[in-house]
Amino acid sequence: MKFERIGFEQFKKDYIKRIDPSASSADIAKAYTKIRKPERSTVNSAGYDFTIPFDLTMSKNSMVYIPTGICMELDPDKYLELVPRSSGAKKGLRLGNTVGVVDADYYNNPDNGGHILICMQTTDQNVSFSVGDKIAQGIIKQYFMVDDDAAKGVREGGFGSTGN
Repeated sequence: MKFERIGFEQFKKDYIKRIDPSASSADIAKAYTKIRKPERSTVNSAGYDFTIPFDLTMSKNSMVYIPTGICMELDPDKYLELVPRSSGAKKGLRLGNTVGVVDADYYNNPDNGGHILICMQTTDQNVSFSVGDKIAQGIIKQYFMVDDDAAKGVREGGFGSTGN
């Protein structure tokens, strides 16, 4: 298992789609150099902190899918759970999907290369992020299957692609 930096072209595509359609290649390249692999802050931390590689201001009552520039290779019986940081609550932030689940087969998929996007939502105030701010944490978890599990589907897409 490991975190990896997503390729520049995928990061650029997602940045243009999710953050700024008029961004220059130079500005996106600058953000790309600021991508940091998630790290734990202390030896007993359960979560790996995800940081933002660009400055961003979100208006109150808004939602943004933040391109992290990160993908993750996971063992087949593991998933990455994305959860809010307690510091976000102080700013009126929450994850737009409450908890994010990154399945092992999300990695390197043809739709988006496994690029992890973090859906952030503001409440009643504007929120600003600076390069390097911690925005969420990911916890690697093992899961189990029932004895008569019959799943046969194969992932064919990226974010939110396995059904409604």
